[in-house]
Amino acid sequence: MPDMHIRTALPEDDDALARLDRATWSTLHAVQPRPQPPYEPFFNDRFGPRDHLVAEVDGRIVGYVKLGYPTPLLVNAHVRQIQGIAVAEDARGKGVGRGLIRAAIEEARRQGALRITLRVLGHNTPARRLYEAEGFVTEGVLPGEFLLDGVYVDDVLMGRPL
Repeated sequence: MPDMHIRTALPEDDDALARLDRATWSTLHAVQPRPQPPYEPFFNDRFGPRDHLVAEVDGRIVGYVKLGYPTPLLVNAHVRQIQGIAVAEDARGKGVGRGLIRAAIEEARRQGALRITLRVLGHNTPARRLYEAEGFVTEGVLPGEFLLDGVYVDDVLMGRPL
């Protein structure tokens, strides 16, 4: 995508990220119900701006990735987990998601992590293909873990070394 810039989120990105999150909501990737007004702030006590990388094109946020620790335990503090990713509909298929995944990998390395993991719904084939293309492998499957729109969906655990 021309002139895409990836940076750490800023507090003032809250509204744009919240709108992007609502616009991209789908049972293809979401296990929570569709957000309804009054909307919660995007950033919260658990995940703030420092936990998000955003992709911008011409000053407009077109995607984000949330990077965090899989647990609060010190015994796996060497692992980072992608805990959310979204790309605006009009920016899909243009390298934004790939750029965000690569930026998350680099940020995890910068933080000293040795592994990066993620969870993806089994029926989200486009996301799974992207992750595989970026070196992630399936490390486990929780069959029928979620009931979404009357259908049981697998939770696929993926990871890769850094």
